[in-house]
Amino acid sequence: MLTPHPTLLRRLVDEYEALMARQDPGEGHGRRDVRAQDLAYTLCVSTGTREVGQALETARHLLAASMDEAAARGTAAAV
Repeated sequence: MLTPHPTLLRRLVDEYEALMARQDPGEGHGRRDVRAQDLAYTLCVSTGTREVGQALETARHLLAASMDEAAARGTAAAV
């Protein structure tokens, strides 16, 4: 499976979570809903999942792994 670049993945997760945090349950369908659907779809495609909850979980694991990799490279470079 191809993995998305961590910067792109972080941006998608952050934007989706910020949008969901601002969403009013009583608010009608509009531009925000369309953007949320677009972000959810992109997260699912990027992570190879079918549900946004699973996509977010997978994205967090991928981001954590990329941070661990970066830290390991930094430690190896310092030696």
